[in-house]
Amino acid sequence: MTNLPHFVQIEPVGQCNLRCRMCPIQFRDEGGPGQPRAFMDFDLFRRLVDQFPQMTELQLQGLGEPLLHPRFFDMVRYAAARGILVSTNTNMTIMSEAGAEACVTSGLDTLHVSLDGATAATYQEIRVRARFARVLRNLRRVVQARERLRSALPRLCLVAVAMRRNLAELPALVELAHDEGVGSLFVQHLCHDFGESTLPARYAPMREFIDRQSLSGDARETAEHYFHATRERAQALGVALRLPNLSPRKHPPGTPGRQRCDWPWRGSYISYDGKAMPCCMVGTPDRIHFGDMAQDGVEPVWNNRSYATFREQLASATPPKVCRSCALYAGTF
Repeated sequence: MTNLPHFVQIEPVGQCNLRCRMCPIQFRDEGGPGQPRAFMDFDLFRRLVDQFPQMTELQLQGLGEPLLHPRFFDMVRYAAARGILVSTNTNMTIMSEAGAEACVTSGLDTLHVSLDGATAATYQEIRVRARFARVLRNLRRVVQARERLRSALPRLCLVAVAMRRNLAELPALVELAHDEGVGSLFVQHLCHDFGESTLPARYAPMREFIDRQSLSGDARETAEHYFHATRERAQALGVALRLPNLSPRKHPPGTPGRQRCDWPWRGSYISYDGKAMPCCMVGTPDRIHFGDMAQDGVEPVWNNRSYATFREQLASATPPKVCRSCALYAGTF
């Protein structure tokens, strides 16, 4: 038996208002025209949270845009009332003034804002359907609400996915964060190359985009140059900065599973419809999932044979296919 985790990630929404080029949700039908909304039922959310008695941290996010959910802040309040630290990640395209105030009053601990470029041209090429000026306007709404209500929360962090297209703008993103009153910038690598042979065929265009934009091969020297410049700007401006590794780590024979990747022991990831997946890096349950926590309950799925087999494989020299090309597993995330 594996103890239930303290860390849980729940996806409140399985649809999005954008079509980001590196995200598999752009090829899925959930929430599309003629389809029901891909929203987690609020009562299901409460039942799931209540089945994690030791939960201390909740990431209320997934592939979809969480602020699309009409009861998103009710979810935050429900978890925060239990003393759980709640965070989320938003594309910040639909933040109203009322929503900005709710970010402060609901008990939300951390708000991550996806911003993959320091200019409108770069950002809008990557985040299709987004508007750079609107994102900055909405970010300012949250900063102003926090100042008006004299609150230190939510903590704000810009998040950027580093790729060839936006490398040169990373130092300017540090400056943008500083100018907008955001104290930290989290830069990550493309999460996965989606290279497993079992990948559903409809994801092929996304895999091709990732192949073109990855910071591997001949892009590494350029990446090192801009990472150095970004570190210098962050140090000069007092912005907390996190950059990914450019070299993958090796897993010597006999490396324990939790040193390879501790996600399947440390945290639970649940899709908007209750499917249990290994982690947020998998993205969608059509790639892999272990069962339905909405129907069968949290603990029976957490300790079922499928989950246990996955953990055993992850601890071996031949990890599951979805892990072999994962940036988290490789240490480059």
